[in-house]
Parts: sequence; C-alpha cells; structure tokens
Amino acid sequence: MRSAPFLAVLAATFAAFGGYALLLPVLPLWATDGGAGPGLAGSVTGVFMAATVVSQLGVPALLRAVGHRAALALGALALGAPAALLPLSPSLGLLVPVAVARGVGFGILTVTGAALVSDLVPPAIRGRATGVYGIAIGLPQLVLLTGGVWAWSRLGPTPVLLLGAALPLLALPAMALLPRRVVVPDDGSGTVPGDRPDGGGGTADEATGERPSLHVRTVAGPWVVMLVCAASAGGVITVLPLVGAGATSTAALSLFALTLAQLVGRGVSGELGDRLHLAGRITRPSLVVTALGAATAAGGLLAGSAPVVVTGAGLVGLGFGAVQNDTLVTLFDRAGPGRSGTASSVWNTAYDAGTGVGATALAAVLGALGAPWSFAVAALACVTALGATWRRRATTDRTVG
Repeated sequence: MRSAPFLAVLAATFAAFGGYALLLPVLPLWATDGGAGPGLAGSVTGVFMAATVVSQLGVPALLRAVGHRAALALGALALGAPAALLPLSPSLGLLVPVAVARGVGFGILTVTGAALVSDLVPPAIRGRATGVYGIAIGLPQLVLLTGGVWAWSRLGPTPVLLLGAALPLLALPAMALLPRRVVVPDDGSGTVPGDRPDGGGGTADEATGERPSLHVRTVAGPWVVMLVCAASAGGVITVLPLVGAGATSTAALSLFALTLAQLVGRGVSGELGDRLHLAGRITRPSLVVTALGAATAAGGLLAGSAPVVVTGAGLVGLGFGAVQNDTLVTLFDRAGPGRSGTASSVWNTAYDAGTGVGATALAAVLGALGAPWSFAVAALACVTALGATWRRRATTDRTVG
C-alpha cells in the first residue's frame, strides 16, 4: 500500500473524482440557465449515469485489450476533455452529448480503479486497500459536492465548469507511474510484467490476468445487496435537499454527516475485515445500521427535530459505506485471481444503477406521501435486502461475466 503504483492510483482517483463531484450538482443549474425546466435539467444527470452503467459492462474487455494504465488514461480524458466545451452554451443540445461522453469516461474510471487496487495488493490486505481507495473517492465529494454550488454562486459558471474539466486531466501524470498491465498470479498477488521470472508479459489476456467469466450464483448476493443499499442511500441523498423550505441548513448538515460517515464506514469495514477476518460478515449488520438510520431520519422529520435527522443521515452513511467495502471485497474474493475487472464491473453497475433507481423512486414517494415515508421505504428496502446476504462462500464456478 506504500508502493508507487498504489499511491499513484489514489492520487489519480482523487483528482478524477474531484472533477466528477464538482460538476455533478451544478450541471442541472447550467441547464436551467439555458431554459430547461427541472425535469429536463435533471435528465443531464440521468443521461450521465445511464452512460456510466452501460460503459461499465464493457470495461473488462477493454482491460484485456489495452491494460490498466491506458484504460485509466482514456477514462480521465473522456471525463475531463468534453467538459471544456460546457462554457460555450447551456443548451441541452450540448449538455446531453457531453454528459454521454463524460459518463463513458466515468464508467471506465470507476471499474478500472477498483480492479487495479485489488490487483496491486495481496488478498490479506485487500479490505484495507479498498477502504483507503474509498476514502480517496469520498474526500473530494465531501468537499466539492457542496463547494461546487458555493463556487457557482460566487464565481459564476465558467470558472467552475473549466475547473471541473481540468481536474480529471490532472490525474494523467499520476497514471504515468502505473505499470501498463498488472499480472495476477494464482496466489492473488499483483506484479507488473517486468517482474515475471521469464521477464515477459505474455499475451494480452495473460498480461492482464483478466478472465471474463463469473457464475451468476457467485455474484448474485453481493450484487443485490449493493443495488438495494445504494438505492436506499441514493434516495435519501436526493430527498434530503427537498424536505421543505426552511430546512436548508438541516439538509446541508445531514448531507455532510452522511458523506463523512460513509468514509468512516468504508475505512472501518476494511480494517475489521482484514484484521479480524470478518470480510463478508460485515454486510448484514451494516444493512441494519443503514435501515436504522433511515428510520431515525424519518422519525426526526415527523418530530421536527433537526439533530435527529442529522443523526439518522449519519447512520445511513456509516452503514452504506461499510456495505460498499464489504460487498466489493466479497466479490473480489469470490472472483479469484484474474477476474478483478469483471468483479469491479458487477459491483459498480449495482452501485450506479441502484443510486439512479433509488433517487427516482424515493423522489416519487416524496411527492406522493411526504419525506418521512420516503425514508421509511428506504429503511424497509434495507431490511428486505437482508434476505440476500450470504452465510457461506458461493461456488467458484465462473460462467457469466
């Protein structure tokens, strides 16, 4: 975890996700400046996430073709460079195709980054490594999701849009420190091709070690849990700013508490999983914590208590962060050496699809029944997902991917 390639992945991730986090909340504002209504403005984010999920399905094949370093560089370029066009116009005719291109880049980055982290460390510290990687993802979001809106109101659109374009491109120098490919021997330890005893890199598939197939039974449990938990947390994140006039400070504090606790959850889950050999057994209690947090937030809204709402949001973030790390480590473990790209693709599609579905569904519940019911539905979904948790290792047959 102190090696140059691992630290380079963290630096590149921090910069690239900074560009993502900075522009995510402000692009709908830019669309409204161009005359789009709220629904059409929100579609910019929807198109971005749809392109992300679709592109994630093809990343394992991309890794086999070009290797980790080239894939990361391609993702950073696609996420950053098209955003430089955004100051030209707030028209949806420009914003939508830019969102598609950036979504493809983001999909490549998310899958490749997680797979590379798994391949660069031995299995004994994989939980800690993915936890640190999650912190590198979350820190820029903690600062820039709200900081972007603040800068937009103070500086105007052009500086914010251009900075959002530049940050992913700043990740490119760090990517130059990465090996072109990472070899993953049967013991699961990652090495660069030049470290092989025969000094060669082999064919593309041998050099990446990436074999595409995973059995459905291997991935179904972690995938379903990640999908449902992401939907619940993503819905809570969407509903919090919409809870009503006069609650702006409560929403801001709640989102900050949720995001910060999410970082803590990912880090603690990795430490406990590795040091106490609890990997795969943290998901179930973490789902309970997430459900308890959503229910607490619902109770806080009904009682009109801002501290209770903030506490509930923090519990949602803590549980969600732990679920993220534990399901990701579980998928890497079940996939085995040489299939980290496919495992990362499976996990990321669950995360991003769940976030989009949850945001849409709980916003609809908000409109029909009110915010407390939205959070109650989120809590119920997490409780239901307990049925998809696992008590033993799944089969290692690998026929789907």
